[in-house]
Amino acid sequence: MTITLNHTIVPAHDKAASAKFFAGIFGLKCGRAGYFAPVKVNKSLTLLFDEDEKFESHHLAFHVSNKEFDAILARIKKQNIAIGSAPWSLRDGKLNHWNGGRGFYFEDISGHVLELMTVAQ
Repeated sequence: MTITLNHTIVPAHDKAASAKFFAGIFGLKCGRAGYFAPVKVNKSLTLLFDEDEKFESHHLAFHVSNKEFDAILARIKKQNIAIGSAPWSLRDGKLNHWNGGRGFYFEDISGHVLELMTVAQ
């Protein structure tokens, strides 16, 4: 049996705004907000944004192709979002080259730390 993560709930201060931010940065589409604000990441994974007043920051890491990496990085730069080379250095403006690829970290509008990498861990 293959185990696949189907969906996860991402807490947000404003679920619709967070879903729109994520979808815009990653070049995806938002589903219609109801109880959750969904963003389908790929065939098997959907992020369900849900409103909450208090929550801890989550870390979500995404393995992407070089082409997707360049497109996402360009959208981030266009919006003047700070990037960093490590989770402890979120605003140094640098990429990392771990595992022979490229990667970086940034924060979403609810304070979650998002990671992009071209070579999976």
